[in-house]
Amino acid sequence: MPPRFLTLADVTEILNISAAQAYALVRSGELPAIQIGGRLQWRVEASQLEAYIERMYAETRERLRSEGASDPAAPVAETSGDVRVERRDG
Repeated sequence: MPPRFLTLADVTEILNISAAQAYALVRSGELPAIQIGGRLQWRVEASQLEAYIERMYAETRERLRSEGASDPAAPVAETSGDVRVERRDG
């Protein structure tokens, strides 16, 4: 049975982001989390992480749709870490 709660280290590994980025997602409320224990360590429920990922897919689809990505000549945005790269296919 998979764990119900994930550490921020787990989140960074799953999303392939930095610890600072995971912390920012939690602190902003974009990724719901709780603090537990005497040291108030952050924990993210696995289902909340999955819901976050689904929201990001939906937002990405909508952004691409609104940017006219269905046009084959439109630039395709790619991300690599914190760097956004736009390229033209063709």
